[in-house]
Amino acid sequence: MNTSTLHDPGIAGIYPILYAFFDRDNRLDRAAMRRQVQAAIRAQAPGVAVLGLATEVNKLTRAEREQLIRWAAEDCTGELPLTVTISGSSVDAQRDLARFAIEQGAAWLILQPPPLSPGEAPRPEAFYFDFFASVMEGIEVPVGIQNAPEYLGVGLAPASLRALATRCPNFRVLKGEGPSVTLADTIAMVGDLMPVLNGRGGMELLDNLRAGCAGMIVAPDCFDWQQRIYRAFRSGDTDQADALYQQVLPAIVFVMQSLDTLICYGKRIAAWRMGFDVEHDRDAKIQPTRFGLEAAHRFAQTLGPLP
Repeated sequence: MNTSTLHDPGIAGIYPILYAFFDRDNRLDRAAMRRQVQAAIRAQAPGVAVLGLATEVNKLTRAEREQLIRWAAEDCTGELPLTVTISGSSVDAQRDLARFAIEQGAAWLILQPPPLSPGEAPRPEAFYFDFFASVMEGIEVPVGIQNAPEYLGVGLAPASLRALATRCPNFRVLKGEGPSVTLADTIAMVGDLMPVLNGRGGMELLDNLRAGCAGMIVAPDCFDWQQRIYRAFRSGDTDQADALYQQVLPAIVFVMQSLDTLICYGKRIAAWRMGFDVEHDRDAKIQPTRFGLEAAHRFAQTLGPLP
């Protein structure tokens, strides 16, 4: 393994993670998926991510996951690095998908813990430590894990994250998913080894940056606003960053009531900002209401068109 390419992956900024858009026949919508990547390129995002929770990855077949990876790689056209979230119930399944993603041009990966069965209690932390270490073995691109116990039900403590980084030289990025106070403790433990990103749709964006986060991975509905905030903050213009965040925060709060709310309304805000409608929801746990649609449309108008 060429560890010199893994020490500093240079990962920072606001990364949009693609929604999964479906057509009226419940198939992945090629044009809508391409439009998201085009928006990311035009907004000068540092990269594009795919197959995370916002991509409704658990509703996708293996063939559909591979299709989205191929499409995203094709649409990035070398202009943006592609990040792929890797999920699967076994080490072999995750390693197989990881190899496929790298073959398609993925620049770095994010591993999810194996999913829990309905009613299954989380396994000991040591299980997840060994699972991630086994998946990472020999992978020659930077690898992160999605440490999101509030959303996924399991996670590693900061001390375990540092031990994993010591064992696996390619573990060089962390996708956290929690309050800024929690991420600050994590960064204090592993921030010297890797960039730490948060998500949660951009909740506490500025406090995450103050805590030392290198950036965020968020859904596309307002990533361009968050990129402007990030740039203002990094340039030292905290007044501008605060002013922009005050404007976009109501939309963030609206869609981040739950993952299902994000999928229902955040996806529609993104679509309207890109000039099209959501044609079909796959296995939706909540249905849009008249009030919810009116609010989402108002937020889309306030945010303005995506580039």
